[in-house]
Amino acid sequence: MKLFYKLLGLILLPLAMGCNSTPENADQLFSITINNTKKAYTNGDVLQLSVNSKKGKPIDAVTYSLDEGSFASNNSITLSNEKMGTHLIHAKITSEGTDFEVEQSFKVVASKAPELYGYRVLETYPHDMNAYTQGLEFHGDTLYESTGMYKTSSLRKTNYQTGKVLKIVDLADTYFGEGLTIFNDKVIQLTWRENTGFIYDLNTLERTGTFVYNQSKEGWGLCNNGTAIFKSDGTEKIWTLNPETLAEEDHIEIYTNKSVIDNVNELEWVEGKIYANIYQKDAVAIVNPENGAVEGVINLKGLQEKVTQHTKLDVLNGIAYKGEPNILYITGKNWDALFKIEIFKMN
Repeated sequence: MKLFYKLLGLILLPLAMGCNSTPENADQLFSITINNTKKAYTNGDVLQLSVNSKKGKPIDAVTYSLDEGSFASNNSITLSNEKMGTHLIHAKITSEGTDFEVEQSFKVVASKAPELYGYRVLETYPHDMNAYTQGLEFHGDTLYESTGMYKTSSLRKTNYQTGKVLKIVDLADTYFGEGLTIFNDKVIQLTWRENTGFIYDLNTLERTGTFVYNQSKEGWGLCNNGTAIFKSDGTEKIWTLNPETLAEEDHIEIYTNKSVIDNVNELEWVEGKIYANIYQKDAVAIVNPENGAVEGVINLKGLQEKVTQHTKLDVLNGIAYKGEPNILYITGKNWDALFKIEIFKMN
């Protein structure tokens, strides 16, 4: 029995010592202060930084880094090239021969309010009322369309002026079709929650491959600029895909000067900008692809009222650009019309 208590004491002693000698962590000792503090910052700001010793512990040296960058002794950080969204400042502190590291988050938003655009309808074309439009893109004068809903999803090649479907490829019932884009003579199509994208031959629409999403959980919209492919996932993020593997390599977050924009849906590349349909909104955001700043908003209110009102009618979704300045082709989910519109800046 004595041996038992000796062994028990040996077990409990280190535990008791540990409870009484837990070292203080870095956050208990130090914090980062942004001296020119704001609720949110813009690309025009320069952060002025310092480190506060919470318990009087001496600070022998401090270096800073932004996000995953290298540490430097400069106590100011210029935000001119930073993307919209949340960033992390890291401070490495040397005190009495020991190094500590603390973090401080901050947010970058657009430097100015987006310009507002209105529209006027130039022409109206017939569109299949049964097409739950998810993606829309021109190749020459031919309009390619991806439709959604389980058991009715498809890829279509259409005559946009007559609404006639020239060719259709149905997806298996277990797939919910989403956005599409045309890249290097291939049609790339997303599915919603199935973590799968499809690749087709542009001319024959024969399926030639598949790919999976490696970071985002869902597929929503696609577009490309000829060298890079961009993908939305229903959040505030737009991902840049590797043009060979279609793996997600980087992303931007979509912000105005005041707030984040989530539910980013169908995408179209228009003259160096990403035009992004915002799900369940009568609006399209004009996004800077380098940093995610919303530079413009197209107010499309009233367009849905111009289509036949029926039981399956759903929201605006579908942006196509044909190379005509200030001209877009717009439709929606189960709309019986495709609109050619001209957009203009509001006074």
